[in-house]
Amino acid sequence: MKNLPISMQSLSKIYENNAIYVDKTPLIHQFISVSGAYFLSRPRRFGKSLLVSTLKELFEGNKILFKDLWIEDNWDWSQKNPVIHISFASLDYQGLGLTQAIIQELEKQATLHGFSLKGKTIKSCFKELLNLLYQKKGKVVLLIDEYDKPIIEYLEDNYIKQAKLNQKVLKIFYSVLKDAEPILRLIFITGVSKFAKVSIFSDLNHLHDLTLDIKYSTLTGYTQTELEYYFKDYLHIIKNDLNILHEQLIEQMRIWYNGFSWDGVNLVYNPFGTLTFLQQKVFRNYWFSSATPTFLLEQMKKQGQFVMENSKVDASFLEKSDLDNIDVVQLLFQTGYLTVRKLDVMTGDMVLDYPNKEVRDSMYRFLLRQLARGSRRANSGITMDDLQDAFETRNLARVKTIINTFLADLPSEVFKIKSEGIYHGMIHIVFKYLGTYIQSEVHSSFGRADAVVQTDTDVFIFEFKFNETAAIALQQILTNRYAEKYRASGKRITGIGVNFNEQQRTIEDWQSDLI
Repeated sequence: MKNLPISMQSLSKIYENNAIYVDKTPLIHQFISVSGAYFLSRPRRFGKSLLVSTLKELFEGNKILFKDLWIEDNWDWSQKNPVIHISFASLDYQGLGLTQAIIQELEKQATLHGFSLKGKTIKSCFKELLNLLYQKKGKVVLLIDEYDKPIIEYLEDNYIKQAKLNQKVLKIFYSVLKDAEPILRLIFITGVSKFAKVSIFSDLNHLHDLTLDIKYSTLTGYTQTELEYYFKDYLHIIKNDLNILHEQLIEQMRIWYNGFSWDGVNLVYNPFGTLTFLQQKVFRNYWFSSATPTFLLEQMKKQGQFVMENSKVDASFLEKSDLDNIDVVQLLFQTGYLTVRKLDVMTGDMVLDYPNKEVRDSMYRFLLRQLARGSRRANSGITMDDLQDAFETRNLARVKTIINTFLADLPSEVFKIKSEGIYHGMIHIVFKYLGTYIQSEVHSSFGRADAVVQTDTDVFIFEFKFNETAAIALQQILTNRYAEKYRASGKRITGIGVNFNEQQRTIEDWQSDLI
């Protein structure tokens, strides 16, 4: 049985360790068959570096590494190209500064190919390297991994100036490629973000973006078919160890680790979380816990946005590149916390949502923990059962108490942005985290309810107000007929108007009625 390729980011390492390689070479062959320039954005730990490594070995003609893969018999191995492979994650731009780090890397690349550079600037060194390689060895393949690392490393407010400086340096670096097309066989660039791409690659108008290209939606990650084919031996062992049916195991894996999509149709598993589960045999948060999204929380607090499910965005939202005003939904999508749930192929408009249980539950837990950090009160002891029982027994006074207790546990700095949205967002988080079925900003033909909670027997429709009255909120539910879409369910429907007090940071007024 082959080994699991956990943390193996190069094809050679997978080969040397007799590890499983999920064969993506048919898709790779589609875009490398002809010369071109390509860009791909994917979240961290999603196989980008392995993809770049595969391209490197392919163009260098290391056929032995492709034994039994589809492309072994579908590639001209007599044709080789010189490869420049740069990973910005490995550059010491923090210590040397980005300019010097790039020059040092270009000199290293020249040494690997048997010559030295005379240039002293980024432009002169890069041009010289490309031209010398072309003259000595033929058309060049340029592979750039984590192109945006020197920018996304500095997105916090205190460091944004450095992000902008690095952005300018990278623009100079990539500007060399504008006139180098005749000597390049292939350009392939990967990273996490697309917003950095807009300004950095403005001179590369021939760059083909594969990020949302339906043909390449499964270029990284594991499809359901790939999971069950390549890892069948591990699935068999885990099924026996956990004493469950194969179908039960697959369903739980799907709920926990599947759901990432870039076209709203094809779903893939996150490789890191999936492989770690296959090794550990315990359903846990693996991918989410491998990096702390503190900066994302700061942006959510800064922009007053906490409700991210079913975020509707237009086709152009990924092209925004203002580092001073980063869209938090865009950032969550780029980093993998949100994924495409629906895509309108005619307009390009999308609906984004959390991809799976691991990401969704982990995000709720993280947000609650971070928001409550610094509270002077003891832990409130709120549990999932408390809130569920309160709704299931229609104990709305208890629901109100739980909400107030939660709000009281939060430190005062959370409330610096005084708006209905802050309270709405935080209540949404606590309901979601504690396991109650809730929908926020629920659309109907009559209007939009702030939140709807459902149990087996009841529907509770919430409307939130800020420094107004609960009566006004309840009247809005009635006037806009929010209950109509739930009439067919046969459940009791209760309207709940809620008004928050700015000074006390609690529910000041609460009115409910059967509607």
